[in-house]
Amino acid sequence: MAMYQVKPVFGDDIKIDLPTCMYKLPSIHAQRSASGCSEHALQNGGTEVDPAFRDLEVRQDKIMRRLYELKAAVDGLAKTVTTPDADLDQTVTSLSQSPTATAFRGTADLDSLLGKDLGALRDIVINANPARPPLTLLVLHAMLCKRYRVLSSVHVHSSVSGVPAQLLSCLGPRHADSYVRQRFQLGFTLIWKDVSKLQMKFSIQNMCPIEGEANVARFLFRLVAPYPSDPALATLVDSWVDTAFFQLAEGSAKERSAVLRALNGALGRDPWLAGPELSLADIACYCCVLQTGPAASCPANVQRWLKACENLGHFGPAHPLLQ
Repeated sequence: MAMYQVKPVFGDDIKIDLPTCMYKLPSIHAQRSASGCSEHALQNGGTEVDPAFRDLEVRQDKIMRRLYELKAAVDGLAKTVTTPDADLDQTVTSLSQSPTATAFRGTADLDSLLGKDLGALRDIVINANPARPPLTLLVLHAMLCKRYRVLSSVHVHSSVSGVPAQLLSCLGPRHADSYVRQRFQLGFTLIWKDVSKLQMKFSIQNMCPIEGEANVARFLFRLVAPYPSDPALATLVDSWVDTAFFQLAEGSAKERSAVLRALNGALGRDPWLAGPELSLADIACYCCVLQTGPAASCPANVQRWLKACENLGHFGPAHPLLQ
């Protein structure tokens, strides 16, 4: 039983409309004029485009191409500028390319040998002491120039002074188009610096420096010709290379005499030191033999082999530094 009763205020037939949203805003799309809709349609699917947008796209394309060129140049310069070798006093730049060489390896071959690089130029940077010029690398540089478009440059570090003129021009004269790095396939930068061992830097991000003329020569020769696939022949090449640099170039007089006798015996059996054609073993031994003394004092087979090497024309850049 209810405590008390109250009469209803409204009747049962009253209907109240409840709101379906908190608040309403006028539609901005519905208020567009006919001209505005037409312009929107033309820009998003029509055949005509606003000239201002077209000019903006052209300008953006030019900026992007310019940025790509600058990035490629910076990627090449970073191999020298971001290292302590940036303190350079003198610079000689040259385009090294054999006038008789008409065929070069393509970029795809360089990609397979050196790895994919986003930059337009792969720059090989070598630090060498002017007191011990790397004749082997000059010979390999001449061979590289017959296969690739090589941008060569010679610098002098502030740690050395009084570098002879023949060392400054050992890679050739300065070229007028040396600033356009995108036209070349390979960069070869030689820095005369006070270092105890020859050093090579190729990719400062992905690989450590390579030290020693023998090791750098092995790296560069693989860009010219493949190493022998026969393990025994490849071992023979490496053995002669080590013998040339550690016994002929740095050994005692007794060691040099022993190596000359071994060379004379090997060249009495075959025209070249390893295999049927010129190899890195011949290049290394040739340069080290001439650095140790005159060719007239060598055994007969060695003298004949020296003349055969000179007839190939690869060893011309090393001769001015032997005088």
